[in-house]
Amino acid sequence: MDPIRVLIVEDQTLMRQGLRTILDLEPGLAVIGEAGNGEEGAQQALALRPDIILMDVQMPGMNGVEATATICAAWPAARIVILTTFDRDDYVFQAVRAGALGFLLKDAPAEQLVATIRRVHDGETFIQPEIASRALRELMHPQVEPLETLSEREREVLVLLAQGLSNREIADRLVITEGTVKNHVSNVLAKLRAENRTQAADIARRRGLL
Repeated sequence: MDPIRVLIVEDQTLMRQGLRTILDLEPGLAVIGEAGNGEEGAQQALALRPDIILMDVQMPGMNGVEATATICAAWPAARIVILTTFDRDDYVFQAVRAGALGFLLKDAPAEQLVATIRRVHDGETFIQPEIASRALRELMHPQVEPLETLSEREREVLVLLAQGLSNREIADRLVITEGTVKNHVSNVLAKLRAENRTQAADIARRRGLL
């Protein structure tokens, strides 16, 4: 049988090399490419069409969720396993919505990583059990935090950034300076505890703000 062809998308060189070592030693698996950021990962994924893509979440520039969405939009058959040190529920929701089929923490045993690759390759969806249970509890009993700390202007900026407008476009729309917009965006991300604009929009939608 042909080996399962794997692409590793991970910005930390040591982690990326460690993953390659683990997978290259495993019968039936072959690493065919590596990428150090989301944009490069998306390009390689669409060029190489690997059987499995191991995708980190937190990366400079395009993050793993955005890269996953980009890949799946162009190639719906892609099989992506999110591999991260972050066990936040919102990453799970975002990754699944983007099209990921697997979700593992980086401290998972090597055997579980290999097993997940094989399961997802066989058409299954797998989320590490402890992550799945937390995500299920969040869906059943969402912990909605009060958002009164957002000013009226910050709410306006949130709505516009969720529509995909750039800082320049938001500034033009609200007739304020681009620097002021940047400050409002920073405040919105901090108050929503979001890592980026995509995550802020996702959190806002889940809370019924949009």
